[in-house]
Amino acid sequence: MRILLVEDDISLGETILAWLRLDQHAVDWVRRGDSAQTALMTHRYDCVLLDRGLPGMTGDALLAELRGAGNRVPVILITAFNALADRVEGLDLGADDYLVKPFELEEMSARIRAAVRRGADQVSNALVHDDLTLNLDTRQASLAGQPVALTAREYNVLYALMLRKNSIVSRAQIEETLYGWGDEVESNAIEVYIHNLRKKLGGERIVTVRGLGYRLKHDGD
Repeated sequence: MRILLVEDDISLGETILAWLRLDQHAVDWVRRGDSAQTALMTHRYDCVLLDRGLPGMTGDALLAELRGAGNRVPVILITAFNALADRVEGLDLGADDYLVKPFELEEMSARIRAAVRRGADQVSNALVHDDLTLNLDTRQASLAGQPVALTAREYNVLYALMLRKNSIVSRAQIEETLYGWGDEVESNAIEVYIHNLRKKLGGERIVTVRGLGYRLKHDGD
């Protein structure tokens, strides 16, 4: 997943950034609310971790603006404000979840997965297409019930395809899932990952739509 981290505490931000990258997420980190506003206008994110007390623009103002514009990206507020009234206010503003500092990183990861599932209208922790399954908690792929060993990047490419299994997924959309700001993007990387997935899952499972991108094979193709 590609995650936007909006946190002005340097120590906490570095800790969260390192944790999420170890979990193979692409992460963009900004320290100001107005910087987050710009990032959200120019990139697509699977989830936003949003501090409430930010310079430039408060997290509350940013969240209200997002929801007012119809942007339904999952947002988890991360804040030291732990009174019941604070939590209620944050959720009423449109947050999907609320984490009070300090929190456990494992819990944060679980809440991210749950928020993304809800945003995609999923009722389970898995993405399924025909006999192919992705378990979002264990990051394990299985084909006809048998585990398939995937690298982290291969898993993320397959995740991007299965999340939009009824649509064509462009190269740019796949890159948005794989890379954060400052990450080096190799010119043929996506093609290599697609090639490897076809070898592991079957050559016809991923269809190339010339000039547009890729999609999963459907019955009747």
